Amino acid sequence: MNKEKMPLQVWILTLAAFAIGTAEFVIAGILPQVAESLSITEGQAGYLISAYALAIVFGGPVLTIYLARFNKKGVLAGLMVLFILGNVMSAFAPNYLVLMVSRVITGLVQGPFYGIGAVVATNLVAEKMAGRAVGQMFAGLTLANVLGVPSGTWIGLQFGWHTTFLIVAAFGLIALLFITLAIKSTGHGEAKEIKTQLSAFKNPMLLISLAITVFAWSGFMTLYGYIAPIATHITGFGESAVTWILVIVGVGLIVGNTLGGRSSDKNLQKASMFWALAMIVSLALVGLNLDNKALFIASTFLFGIASFANVPAMQLRVMNHGGDGQELAATANISAFNLANAFGGFLGGMVLDSSMGAGMIPYAAIIVPLLGLLFIASANRNEKKQATLTANVSN
Repeated sequence: MNKEKMPLQVWILTLAAFAIGTAEFVIAGILPQVAESLSITEGQAGYLISAYALAIVFGGPVLTIYLARFNKKGVLAGLMVLFILGNVMSAFAPNYLVLMVSRVITGLVQGPFYGIGAVVATNLVAEKMAGRAVGQMFAGLTLANVLGVPSGTWIGLQFGWHTTFLIVAAFGLIALLFITLAIKSTGHGEAKEIKTQLSAFKNPMLLISLAITVFAWSGFMTLYGYIAPIATHITGFGESAVTWILVIVGVGLIVGNTLGGRSSDKNLQKASMFWALAMIVSLALVGLNLDNKALFIASTFLFGIASFANVPAMQLRVMNHGGDGQELAATANISAFNLANAFGGFLGGMVLDSSMGAGMIPYAAIIVPLLGLLFIASANRNEKKQATLTANVSN
């Protein structure tokens, strides 16, 4: 296999990531319909998002510990079967409880699939392309925000929210067929014992890497989750413009994901510091340009680039320090992303409801990522020391 080109298998993982990412975020676009259909409040419908996120945070690592002993092709295929079943169950849910359970089932898939899939992706390419392979897979998640969520919301408005979940399940089925046909059963490394995997978490560098994700990433959802109220209440856009603003941010996410993957392959330490700083600067730019529609759009586009350029570096660093527990470490990082998302959503909501209002959200989003910079600086120092020691020993 020519390891200079991105193999077909990585593109298949991208398609699966697209389906999973759409399933995660599309609920936000169809919340009012779901609430009306099931005779519940929109707040109660919002708990479906929380249930999904909590399934990722807590269920993902536990499931990965169990699944790591099995053949990776079989695991990825099995997870997609569970994903399809979860979405079909959502589509035909007769009541709130069944829909809640179906969202938990679907959420359980995301952590192990992204974690194990990222390991499979890096094993399919040369070492110098590992960052690009992870970035390529996570491009599915960015595409879900640009294409999947607006399309799923439109389908929900035209044909009902049940149809949205059936379409998502259909994408899962296509991904399952390609996984079955194209990903080899061998050559992805043997699974380690549970004890061996868990022992990876004794490595302080792995814990610092996970902390980087939690702290440095928290600024993303603090702003992204509240772009709609900021755009409509402060900048003066109409509600119909919000979809297009999110599409523009989504294009920025794709650009950032590509740049982040390439720069992480060149120099992981420099890339992680640069992009974390860039996201903080972009948040400040959004805050400074709230009164100008054109500059607001430009700033949110830059925010999209700077924020998602962090993703390959964060995932790659965790995998580098995962040792024998690489799959579990990669999955734990997905949990770390979702913890950051949960915190960011909570912080943004608090600021929005406070006397400060929506205009302060971009500035509030900067606070926690500043702590993330300290963790990145610490990790970079330690990695340089380790590299120097290794060089000295080999000489």
